[in-house]
Amino acid sequence: MSQPTPAPDLSDLATDPFEVARAAAAVIASRTGVDNHDVALVLGSGWGQTGDLIGKTVATIANADVPGFHAAAVAGHSGSIRSVAIGDTGRRALVYGTRTHFYEGRGVRAVVHAVRTAKAAGCQTIVLTNGCGGLNPDWAPGTPVLIRDHINLTAASPLEGATFVDLTDLYSARLRALAHEVDPDLDEGVYVQFRGPQYETPAEVQMAKVVGGDLVGMSTSLEAIAARHVGLEVLGISLVTNAAAGISASPLSHEEVLEAGRQASGRCGRLLADVVTRIAAS
Repeated sequence: MSQPTPAPDLSDLATDPFEVARAAAAVIASRTGVDNHDVALVLGSGWGQTGDLIGKTVATIANADVPGFHAAAVAGHSGSIRSVAIGDTGRRALVYGTRTHFYEGRGVRAVVHAVRTAKAAGCQTIVLTNGCGGLNPDWAPGTPVLIRDHINLTAASPLEGATFVDLTDLYSARLRALAHEVDPDLDEGVYVQFRGPQYETPAEVQMAKVVGGDLVGMSTSLEAIAARHVGLEVLGISLVTNAAAGISASPLSHEEVLEAGRQASGRCGRLLADVVTRIAAS
């Protein structure tokens, strides 16, 4: 049995991140028997059941076997990549069971590696999901919210050098319209990414609200920028797992996030599976 390909060090500035993505896509093609996938999904907290509901899992690959990927670093995430047949559409989804978060300290290239790999693997669309804190008191834990825009407060970017990318319509209106066809009651909001790993303070949450934020979390924005750069159409969906700090009197905890995800997993999984099926058929 062949040994897994060692993961390149993405912190090495001499390493071309797009070359690493192509190497990862080649391994995925070899392990899945499919040259191209169509839709990629990054599953955040609360979204893990989605892959099971989209269709049959044709192949599962451990992250550690794919160049540039790492084992899951956060409880509640799966450290594998799945190739899933999307219903009877004849199309394939590339489902990432975890993501690399910026706060892990691996660098921005590692954070967006899955996005660049998805493009190299043939995907035209990517669905970015997350668990987040909600600023709207009407959004109870377990509420899915479409991301219509974001505010990046990480002080970082996946773009290097004089790389100018228009983000005016980053979160696709077309894909959000498809999601509304599945569930007309879906709300939309502006996602604010903080660096983490600490939760936001009540003052930081109020700042996010003042500048136009509706959702706060520690992922997604950097991935979305990288996705636009490589030409992927982006759909972002947040699962409100808790009220943000200061919105509720309850203290924040990761256990609360996981529990809210478990409670909402069936509804959110079915919602996203239906959305992905529509995307594949569109």
